[in-house]
Amino acid sequence: MTAHATVKGAKRKKIVKIVLIISFIFVGFVGYGIYWAFFDMKSLPTGEYVTEETSPDGAYTLKAYVTSTSLSADAVRGELVFNERKGKTKNIYWNYRESTAKIEWLDNKTVSINGHTLEVPNEKFDFRNQ
Repeated sequence: MTAHATVKGAKRKKIVKIVLIISFIFVGFVGYGIYWAFFDMKSLPTGEYVTEETSPDGAYTLKAYVTSTSLSADAVRGELVFNERKGKTKNIYWNYRESTAKIEWLDNKTVSINGHTLEVPNEKFDFRNQ
């Protein structure tokens, strides 16, 4: 093999590596975009306020909202409010084909929303992941 052929081979390998890296970055961005648009609970629609219930110890409040669009059935979003953290919130419930919310605190950290029992603040229910 000549020195010229070795240089060409090295350039070709470098180009292949760059193309692969760019492809992986592109696939990563597309994958994250799909996750954000369809599965991230932070990007749910706000909806109209329906009801709320506060935990027995007052540490949490669960607020329920119903979203209605002409293109799909109603859905209920449950937003957990951390009362001791100046109103920090977190979506913990999202269920399709519901227009009401029955919230019942079973104890200080266990809540039932329309029959789905969750341990707060870490558990979530999202119909898209069932």
